[in-house]
Amino acid sequence: QVQLVESGGGLVQAGGSLRLSCAASGRTSGNYAMGWFRQDPGKEREFVANIDKSGDRAYCADSVVDRFTISRDSAKNTVYLQMSSLKPEDTAVYYCAARIRSTSYNDMYTYKSTRDYDYWGQGTQVTVSS
Repeated sequence: QVQLVESGGGLVQAGGSLRLSCAASGRTSGNYAMGWFRQDPGKEREFVANIDKSGDRAYCADSVVDRFTISRDSAKNTVYLQMSSLKPEDTAVYYCAARIRSTSYNDMYTYKSTRDYDYWGQGTQVTVSS
């Protein structure tokens, strides 16, 4: 079992920045691929970014690639999502996810579905005001 706890969400004005954190506990022996997703009410959960277990390979969705950065601190079992130049359309609940099944380093860019991840956090609300 893996427990994921997100933090760092809040209310910010358009153009502002936030950094989300996701702390992992439980099955933390060895690292695993992690991802960030977001969801608006009434919409499907959408991929935002992911990062491989070593932190060497990371991908962001086209809609955020120039504004968001995903990173990890393996010593702290924590993954971060640095969000800059926030827009009202970034408003959503942001979820952290862990993929503990076999992961191909070269296929990281394909892990963009909720079905590609095994554990989820409870989510943190990000609200961007115009």
